[in-house]
Amino acid sequence: VRSQAREAPGPDDGRLMEDFGSIALRKLLDALPGAVVATHAQHGDATAIVAPARVVEVLRFLRDAPGLDFDMLADLCAADYLGYPDRDGPRFEVVYHLLSSKHLHRVRVKACVPEVPAQIDSCVEVWPSANWLEREVFDLYGIRFRNHPDLRRLLLYEGFEGHPLRKDYPKERRQPLVGPRN
Repeated sequence: VRSQAREAPGPDDGRLMEDFGSIALRKLLDALPGAVVATHAQHGDATAIVAPARVVEVLRFLRDAPGLDFDMLADLCAADYLGYPDRDGPRFEVVYHLLSSKHLHRVRVKACVPEVPAQIDSCVEVWPSANWLEREVFDLYGIRFRNHPDLRRLLLYEGFEGHPLRKDYPKERRQPLVGPRN
């Protein structure tokens, strides 16, 4: 597959978006051009940065589109960019790693999430396995997933205060002690 480029949607943006030889990025750019904000292939990973309001639509397309068949959500995680000197824009990214077991190709989908409100739509309806992955992101970063069927802490106890993977979480913070439940 030859790499193709097209102009990014938007008023006088002028940026080019490439597919980097990825069939998934090419089909995504052709089918949902307004949903894709940018693309890149850093470290060899075909990546689409998408509008947060359209992330579920993009994930459903990648799962259902003939010839793509992304049938596995390999991972869902987040990144906190607080204090990164060369970064402007929302503080968080939610990252979806998809795999097509039929075609043996991968794609990464990223959606930016602001600090307030730190929330994005749940993709549990597309991939039920996202249930615990979204709960982990909520627990450790405090990013809420709208329409999640059971959004509560997964790794830490209910009385835990804060979200420990946020860059501004104080490492010396003392947590309330939890006694036995008998």
